[in-house]
Amino acid sequence: MLNTPWETGSDLYRKLVVTALVITAIGILVAVIGAATGRGGIVYTGIPIIVLGMLCHVAGMVIRSRDLRRRLKNQDRTTRIS
Repeated sequence: MLNTPWETGSDLYRKLVVTALVITAIGILVAVIGAATGRGGIVYTGIPIIVLGMLCHVAGMVIRSRDLRRRLKNQDRTTRIS
């Protein structure tokens, strides 16, 4: 078994990662469409959407680190008991 973040992450982490990917992709698509049509306003609309996707990604990393700290703390407790 590979020890990847996806396999070891919680459901909340997975949801945040998928949400971040979708929101970022939508933002990139809006920005590219705005650039292709020559409308600067649409490009500038896509930028905050991309930033929102990045914030979701950062939130996912925070959740993942929180889960890891909890897991390590529980392992430390079980090794002390043994």
